[in-house]
Amino acid sequence: MTPLTLLFEDDRFVAVDKPAGMAVHRSGHVGDAGPFAVQTLRDQIGRHVWPVHRLDRPTSGVIVFALDREAAGRLSDAFAERRVEKTYHAIVRGFVGAPLDIDRPLAEREAHTRVAPLGTVELPHAVGRYPTARYSRVEATPSTGRLHQIRRHLAGAGHPIVGDVGHGDRHHNHFFRDVLGVERLLLHALALRWPHPFTGAAITTTAPVDAAWRRALAALGF
Repeated sequence: MTPLTLLFEDDRFVAVDKPAGMAVHRSGHVGDAGPFAVQTLRDQIGRHVWPVHRLDRPTSGVIVFALDREAAGRLSDAFAERRVEKTYHAIVRGFVGAPLDIDRPLAEREAHTRVAPLGTVELPHAVGRYPTARYSRVEATPSTGRLHQIRRHLAGAGHPIVGDVGHGDRHHNHFFRDVLGVERLLLHALALRWPHPFTGAAITTTAPVDAAWRRALAALGF
């Protein structure tokens, strides 16, 4: 199995670049079909690891694991107290011309996502019922961490993420797959800014986008 790319490591935490298609751990949502980041990382570094937060299986990018129970508890508290800043990039359907502040509960729980436009493009391809295809590259910063939060919030705002099978637009998903050769959810956890619970240092961990993302950006001219 291809080793995970290590982005940060000390005696209490390790951050990796999780590839799209890898679940963090077994759960009722993902079942028993691996690979799983927890087991892959454990075998790679020869130490037990504790998940502190999660990324969906199809989402790529930064994820941090603790190397002991105390570290896991302290960083989990930082997430719960919203002292961790999460930055995602996505490619979505339609033009996002102004910032969005989405405050919509999910499963009867508070959920808040800010979305900033990074660029728009219109392609001369008829997709679905429209004569052209419009897309935006956006930056999303969720302050809460509900299941599929960014995917559901953007879909609810009329801008589903390209490649989202559960909440997206199948016409645009098929266009990216069949014409542009990109078949993955175009959602990437680009950066995580977190307070180290033991040293007090402000840690910023970033992960580059993968080859499929780069193909999509090039095809769209971003």
